[in-house]
Amino acid sequence: MAMRMRQSLAQLEQAFVHETQQDRQRREHLRRTAARRSRKRAHEREKARSSVRFGLLVFSLIATAVIVTVAMFETLNLLLA
Repeated sequence: MAMRMRQSLAQLEQAFVHETQQDRQRREHLRRTAARRSRKRAHEREKARSSVRFGLLVFSLIATAVIVTVAMFETLNLLLA
């Protein structure tokens, strides 16, 4: 009986160690997955912001060209009139 109990305790202890290792691996996997998702979301946010900034840059360049052209022709019209 004592031998069986020692064997049973050893099996329980071994199962506990095995379960603990699996739990650590699972937590590490979840941490890595969460970190990967976080980096991906940050990259997507930065990409969206970059697109908006590029659009504003293009708009401001076009608006500047139009304003300068209109001002140039108005000035030319005033000088020739």
